[in-house]
Amino acid sequence: MPRIAGVNIPDNKVIVIALTYIYGIGRTLSNKILAQAKIDPGARANKLSADEINRLREIIEKGLRVEGELRRERMMNVKRLKDIGSYRGIRHIKGLPVRGQRTKTNTRTVRGNIRKTMGSGRKASAEKT
Repeated sequence: MPRIAGVNIPDNKVIVIALTYIYGIGRTLSNKILAQAKIDPGARANKLSADEINRLREIIEKGLRVEGELRRERMMNVKRLKDIGSYRGIRHIKGLPVRGQRTKTNTRTVRGNIRKTMGSGRKASAEKT
């Protein structure tokens, strides 16, 4: 089981998919990394040689911002928005949608699954009338 950027890459998956287990790497970036490392995208993760794994590790850890560093950067960006009191920061603080989605309907999961209409989400009565 290869370990890259602090993440155990699954053995039985194709390497294109296995690299997406690293936070910050999607399918497109995974393909670019494999092209740069000159590795067949259809190869299984457990079939890679130690040299190929080292090339992948070097490309990912030196050239990309992934895992903890990326999470920390995103967290700091949100914190900055909150500190300066921007509209987006206030929406983050209140736990509401940030990117302009409507809230009259939808966003129940973001708002805590609150139902404000009559009858929806009401518990059944204890006894029949």
